[in-house]
Amino acid sequence: MAVAFRWVLQLHKDVPRAAQFYSEGLGFTIDVCTLRWAELKSGSLKLALMHANSDVSMQKGYSSILSFTVSDIQSTVTKLMTFGAELDGPIKYEIHGKVAAVRCIDGHMLGLYEPA
Repeated sequence: MAVAFRWVLQLHKDVPRAAQFYSEGLGFTIDVCTLRWAELKSGSLKLALMHANSDVSMQKGYSSILSFTVSDIQSTVTKLMTFGAELDGPIKYEIHGKVAAVRCIDGHMLGLYEPA
């Protein structure tokens, strides 16, 4: 059997809140959501959210960085900030498009890219 990508896993303090963040902020579909586990998808990308047993898990760097292509970076950043995200530096206007780094509600880094 060949190896296949299954999902990206993130640890979160509040799984339902994180699921809402990705669902309403970025349009993910929630397949499963409990207090300890959630499974979301967007196209072929699958994202799993698991409850962090303690702050120690988060402090040791058990995190991920997710990158998304968006059609309107400004409106996406604004929408994510209404759900608790923080912009990590300014939106950059590169020759190939706009890029931004956003920290979600539990500090995970999200990369946003709007092609030129």
